[in-house]
Amino acid sequence: MAVTLQERKLLLDGEWIETGEWHEVRSPYSGEVVARVPQAGAAHARQAVDAAARALASPLPAHERAAILDRVAALLRERADEVAQTICAEAGKPMKAARVEADRAVSTFTMAAVEARRLAGDVVPMDASPAGVGKVAYTMRVPIGVVGAITPFNFPLNLVGHKVAPALAAGCPVVLKPAGQTPMSALLLAELEDEAGLPAGWLNVLVGPSAEIGDVLVEDERVRLITFTGSAEVGWKIRERAARKKVNLELGNATPVVVESDADIEQAATKLAANAFAFAGQSCISVQRIYVQRSAYDDFASRFVSKVESLRVGDPADEETDVGPVIDEGARDRIVSWIEEAKAGGAKVLTGGELVDGLLRPTVLADVTPEMKVSCLEVFGPLCTVSAYEAPDEAFELANGTEYGLQAGIFTTNIHTALAAAEALEFGGITVNEAPTFRADQMPYGGVKESGNTKEGPHYAVREMTEERLVVIAR
Repeated sequence: MAVTLQERKLLLDGEWIETGEWHEVRSPYSGEVVARVPQAGAAHARQAVDAAARALASPLPAHERAAILDRVAALLRERADEVAQTICAEAGKPMKAARVEADRAVSTFTMAAVEARRLAGDVVPMDASPAGVGKVAYTMRVPIGVVGAITPFNFPLNLVGHKVAPALAAGCPVVLKPAGQTPMSALLLAELEDEAGLPAGWLNVLVGPSAEIGDVLVEDERVRLITFTGSAEVGWKIRERAARKKVNLELGNATPVVVESDADIEQAATKLAANAFAFAGQSCISVQRIYVQRSAYDDFASRFVSKVESLRVGDPADEETDVGPVIDEGARDRIVSWIEEAKAGGAKVLTGGELVDGLLRPTVLADVTPEMKVSCLEVFGPLCTVSAYEAPDEAFELANGTEYGLQAGIFTTNIHTALAAAEALEFGGITVNEAPTFRADQMPYGGVKESGNTKEGPHYAVREMTEERLVVIAR
């Protein structure tokens, strides 16, 4: 397919600007330049914070914020094909997955509009104590201030939506730094926000070096909250540096799934094959470690490998493709090195493990040990492991044997085992008879341990982006 070079400008204080320097965006599949955008630096970041601070000084009523968010959702729906094509071109995400992301972004903005309309505090029962008699009290939810948002490449539209939409619903202007590999989706979204009537300064989108733009967001005291999705290493460093700010982190995982022998094995194999390798495994909750009760292991492994081998690998622009490229050669080479290291340690390749036309085929490893990188660290690629266990307690211990704690899952028909898993698994979310890659955009999504410190989903993120103010009135 011929590549049409796209160009978009940066959004700063309501103006679409160029900077004199250009950043190239390359297709992860072909390596061709598919877009270029102006490159910003620290000075532009300071101007963006200035603009956001001015916007904060002129608050938008909740009904106006909600109406703008509703209009953005409608525009996303109208231009869904263009949005999906942009995601596919810059991220290498297969079109079928890119279309799902575009649809999810509509939901994210729609639900954020609902939250803008119902954001409220509480009435405090003052006469519950003698000191409160004769007084009325209530709380208000007020915007925390300017929000600095830093987003990753893997969901270049919807993860931006999960930062921007709740912030606007809460009444917080945003300075957004999207991933350099995938800035076009964020800039297209900014175009739709502009078209929807968002006033100048409420959203500023800058592409450039993290060391410059990120430093401004960390150091400028007017940025009251930083919301970051990305690697644990980077996220926790931001948290350390911005000790006086609120820093909301959505980080990585090495996602485990337990498959009990009483489970519907066909259902488990089908769901896990799709969710281990969607977008080449480049999701924080992509299935990475599968623990199968020994009596069902051979049956599951046979079904699972067969379904993995039926996945279509190739050009992400092809509507039939299931698995495309990882984001760049560096990521691919790292994953290959982890596979080779595991093989040297005794792991067995059940399928995949090789490059075909530069793409890493979906890979399933058996006979892995907990200390191997493919088991204890986040692979973020088209690879998962399958291991056997005897009793549920052993499986839960294996699943917890990681520094991460975002989501985990279990397949079983026994409600007692499911409830035991919910209590034993040290993760922010547990799915039962569903792959833990599942996420509906209204649900509370977030991890524990090294996986983060917050919950996203518009209802939850809006409250993270506000402060509670108490008002006491003497009668």
